[in-house]
Amino acid sequence: MEKTIRARFSKGKIEPLEKVDIADGKEITVIIMDIPLPRKKNAFEKSAGAWKGTIDANKLIENIYADRLVPTRVEPRL
Repeated sequence: MEKTIRARFSKGKIEPLEKVDIADGKEITVIIMDIPLPRKKNAFEKSAGAWKGTIDANKLIENIYADRLVPTRVEPRL
């Protein structure tokens, strides 16, 4: 029988993280593979560089300043 399971090494013992159907006292071979945990990134780090090359920054700034000159309020009638 060949089966791959996940296990945790703690206090000098290998503890299976799932049920294993092996007779008590049966000799088995264990292959140990170190699986590195992925580094968790926050949302800010994940988005870094996502917009690079998608917009022209200088054109964006020009548009922002141009939009500020457009009147958005209706002229009041007196």
